Formats: sequence, C-alpha cells, structure tokens
Amino acid sequence: MATQTQLPEHDAGAEPSPALTVPMRHATKHAAPSDLSPSTQAVHADDHFVGGITDVAPPLHVSTTFHFPRKPEDLVPFSQITDFESFDAHIYSRHTAPNSARLEVVLSSLLKGRAVTYASGLAAYQAALVYLNPKRISIGDTYHGCHGTISIFSRLTGLQKIPLDCAAEDLQPGDVVHVETPTNPSGEAVCIASYAEKAHSRGAYLIVDSTFGPPGLQDPFEWGADMVYHSGTKYLGGHSDMLCGVVAVRRDDWFWGLRQDRTYLGGVMGSLEGWLGLRSVRTLELRVQRQSYNAEMLVRWLFALLNPDDPRRGSTVLAGEDPTLSSGNSVVVRKVVASVSHASIQDVDPGSTISTGVPVTLDAASDTSPAEGAKKKEEDEEEATEAVTVDARHTTDWLKKQMPNGYGPVFAVRMHTEQLAKTVPGRLRLFNHATSLGGVESLIEWRRMTDSQCHPALLRLSVGVEDWKDLRDDLLSVFAAVAAELVK
Repeated sequence: MATQTQLPEHDAGAEPSPALTVPMRHATKHAAPSDLSPSTQAVHADDHFVGGITDVAPPLHVSTTFHFPRKPEDLVPFSQITDFESFDAHIYSRHTAPNSARLEVVLSSLLKGRAVTYASGLAAYQAALVYLNPKRISIGDTYHGCHGTISIFSRLTGLQKIPLDCAAEDLQPGDVVHVETPTNPSGEAVCIASYAEKAHSRGAYLIVDSTFGPPGLQDPFEWGADMVYHSGTKYLGGHSDMLCGVVAVRRDDWFWGLRQDRTYLGGVMGSLEGWLGLRSVRTLELRVQRQSYNAEMLVRWLFALLNPDDPRRGSTVLAGEDPTLSSGNSVVVRKVVASVSHASIQDVDPGSTISTGVPVTLDAASDTSPAEGAKKKEEDEEEATEAVTVDARHTTDWLKKQMPNGYGPVFAVRMHTEQLAKTVPGRLRLFNHATSLGGVESLIEWRRMTDSQCHPALLRLSVGVEDWKDLRDDLLSVFAAVAAELVK
C-alpha cells in the first residue's frame, strides 16, 4: 500500500495535488537520527512526516474521516490488516489523525519509547491499567487523580492497593509498582532504579509518572521503567491551553496493544489539541530547563532564609551578593513559612525503604539491569555496594545521575497556619492562584482546594519562565506584608 492516501480530484484522470495528501499516521520506532540532540529532535523528528504538504508550520487538520483508496485492489478491510507498521493511511480519527499522529512521532523521539497519546493524563493512566490489568498495585502518596482511577478499577476488577514500601515478597508477577518522581506536590524525587530493581526481582512492572520530570530533565527508561506516563497537559503542553496524556513503552507488543485498546476506549486527543501539542514540544527543553533553574534558585533562596544557622546553608546560597539574604528578611520569612521542599535540597529519598534482597546499583538500565550490575560488581566493589544497599535512601548520588539537567519546576512551601496559606496566593502579583502546573506563567495553589488529603497549610508552586528575581521579590513582598499583619 502507498505510504500516503491521496484525496480524489473532481477530474479522476488528473494528477492529485501534492498539497492534498494525508500525512503518514503512526509513530515510527526512531523518528529522528539518534545523533541529534533532544532539542533538535523536538524540531525535526517529524520532518519525514509531512508528505506532500509544503507548510513550514504544521497545518491543523480537523476532519474526522478520510478517503479510502480509489483502486479496488488497494481496498483492504481494516480487520484483515496484519502489518500495521507498513499501513500508513488514516481512516477515522478515533483510530489515528494527522495532528496527534505527528505529535506522537516527536514524543517517541523525545521520550525514547513509542508514545501513544490520549485525551488527558488520567485517560492515559486508565489505558495503562486497562492494558496491564494488574491484580495489585504498589503505590504511595502520589497524585490524587491516579488514586481515583485506581478506586474505579478496584470496584470493577478487584484491584488491590498495597504500600509503596511493601517488601519485594509482597509482589507477584504481573503486579504494578507505580512511582511518581518528582512527587506531587513536594517536588522531591525518588530513585527509579531502586524501584525497578524491586519490581523486576518479582516479575512486576514499573510505571513511572514522569509528569514533573519531562524530557530534558529525566529519562525513566534509562533507569529501568517499563512504562512512562505523562500528564501532557503540564510540561509537554506548557501553555495551560490543552489537555493531553501520554504513555510511552519500548515493547512493540505493548505499543500495538495500547493502540488497539485506545480505539475502543475512545480516549483520543482532539485535532486542535494535537496541533497545540506539536507547537508546544518544539520548545520543551528550553522551557523546562529555564523553569527548573528558576525553581531551584527560589528554593535555595528560601532555604537560606529559613535556615541561617544550618551548615548546609553555604551550599545553597546563590552565587554573588544577594541583598535579600539579610538577617531581617530571614526573620520575616521564618514568621510565616515553616518549610520548603524540592529535589534540589533533599538529602534523603522521600520514598520508602527499598527491600529487594539485592543490592541497589546506580548503573543505567540500558547497559545492565540493576540485578546484573550488582552481581557483576559484587566481588571487587563489595564494600561500596554494601554501603549503597544499607543506606540507599540516604544518598543523592542517584539523583544527580537521574536528573542531570535540573530538579524540576515544582516545589512546595508549608506555611505556619492554614490562614496564611489561604492569604498569600491572593496577594501575589506575578503568581496566578490556580490549580495545575507546567505553563510558562508561574502558578501558586493552596493545595487543599483540589486535594483534600494535602496538609491544610501547604502551597504548591509551579514556576514559569519569568526572571526568577522578579518572582523572588514578589514572594518576599507578600511575606513581609502578612508578617507585619501578624504583629498587629
């Protein structure tokens, strides 16, 4: 079959216009040359995908249905197609559509796995659970929406939740370990390799929710993830104007199984959202690395003011003289802010103790599995390996390797009282008080508004691309104002 379906002209004998061709429909295994950097792949991974279209900017296709071939010999019933890799024509948008298919090509390149898009993050998570159909899922205190989806599965299938810190022996083949890193809402990270080791030692699968660690910051597949999940509404979209979910896998059978399921679950992206997503991923690395830098600067600034006598303060003070790091401002901030959390300042893994029975190694999963790496190094690195095994949670060596380009744009601040947490967001000038995250604009949320399980004094901050010093001054001004009101 031809690699693109041509739309018929009024004159059946005339040559079809190149501009009236439908682009190829599915994500290839490697859409862009591997020697290109991720930032280049984000722009060029879909160069081959344009067919006869001459537009430089991707056009928006809104059709829900597409012409079949004119020649009788080219008409193959969909039920008889066995080689989907070479079947490159769109039929109906619940199956594939030009905009979302083109987005999947770019995402597959950036995520380093075959990407399937969905209408929302939770639609993607639902699809993952439908496909894997586990009997047990090991999960911690993560995004409440995922717990809501699991509750529905528990009602329908009897899916059982077990703690994230369960012993490896509690897992059975086919179970799922769900890890969110960085975590919502604290912004702290957990060691993916440790959980991959634990899951795989028992034949279970590891799903990593990498929403807070998008491409450019973190690659969960490198550390042993079997399936990577994103709420693409956040950083993949990046402009607070589209809903999207993504599941990426490296197994071909999983990829085609997810695609088949999606056709009947119906949770496909709309054409506009696919077009917006393609626009957004072009600048993904630029955005998230700037946002992550901004967040780290704000966190280190806050940590220094909150902990003037902490011996770690010296490592967190910003380069150069910062006039806001004064003893007076320290007193002001400590009156209203109790603590700040973020991966950039954590010194322990906030995840639970890993009990695998096999030493944890920090080798990338793409080279050797954690278990194989541990066995190989056991004799000549016994002492070092033992230290990692005993104290795996209390080292951040893994974090520097897992997130080499930044620790994520989200962090949390706990105020001294609930009333302070409800007051501060509405006073800020540059932070929008709203839920969600990942947009170019900075957001702050009194998290209890949308998550009833959250501490009532907690604020979640999603840092945008603004100048971090402007954001710092905005926070300091409001902290000073509300601190002064406490004295009255």
